[in-house]
Amino acid sequence: MKVTVVGAGNVGATCADVLAHKDIVNEVVLLDIKPNFAEGKALDMWQTAPINLYDTRTVGVTNDYTKTANSDVVVITSGLPRKPGMTRDDLISTNAAIVKTVTENIIKYSPNTIIIVVSNPLDVMTYCAYLTANFDSKRVFGMAGILDTARYRAFLATELNCSPKDIQAILMGGHGDTMVPLPRYTTVGGIPVTELVAKDRLDAIVDRTKKGGGEIVNLLGTSAWYAPGAAAAQMVEAIVRDQRRIFPVCAWLQGEYGLKDIYLGAPCILGKNGLEQIIELKLNNEEMDLLNASATAVKEVCSVLDTMNAAASK
Repeated sequence: MKVTVVGAGNVGATCADVLAHKDIVNEVVLLDIKPNFAEGKALDMWQTAPINLYDTRTVGVTNDYTKTANSDVVVITSGLPRKPGMTRDDLISTNAAIVKTVTENIIKYSPNTIIIVVSNPLDVMTYCAYLTANFDSKRVFGMAGILDTARYRAFLATELNCSPKDIQAILMGGHGDTMVPLPRYTTVGGIPVTELVAKDRLDAIVDRTKKGGGEIVNLLGTSAWYAPGAAAAQMVEAIVRDQRRIFPVCAWLQGEYGLKDIYLGAPCILGKNGLEQIIELKLNNEEMDLLNASATAVKEVCSVLDTMNAAASK
């Protein structure tokens, strides 16, 4: 089994490192456009193998997509962070061009691969990769929900002073302020979280989860990487080991939840074929209102890309 991670920055390198430690694939290729950057990081990782006792080879390359050939799974983390003075449209334009180029090169050498998008803005970049690859949507999806639920579960574990292992949760919607955490579907050791945490505290935790990325940026001056990288690696593991795990995934909805032609977070089963199934929960009216509001926000962002693509095709 072979996995490629495109982008050797903090998120991509963390994803590659976590995958290597899991020892579930033969090779992890780390690719970046910066000369010698991926090579150095991959070599450093490989030199931990005798210490951490794993066999997965980590190989770094500079913009050489021939080395990614026949990858079973590709994780795309490429893109620039939003800089001061940069509008949302500027960010979409810049990162869409990057994701489009990466996707074109990936499918040239790995036409049967499964693509996991991590680049931001997540929902629209996943949409961009889907349009470019022209794959079945079960082979192109995005990582956001696992990261968001991890933050939610971590905050709950702190609140309850319990193990995060015992907390199960799901959330839906877009990645960002419009995400839809679902306390009604959150349990701690099988106990509904609403029986353990007061509503005002739970509301505060939900709000903190929605702003979780911004909290990290304010503390570090840059975006998170340990949790996003590990989250992407967990998705890869579910696929290569055919675990059929249920995760919140940025998936192409075609009528589910009354939504169509949109990439949005929903609970899905991940296995050897990629996205095996989208699960439809029975949401109440309040939850559906939140999901529809999130979908409206995501569609607005995706329309920016559609407008750009239409202008470029003229």
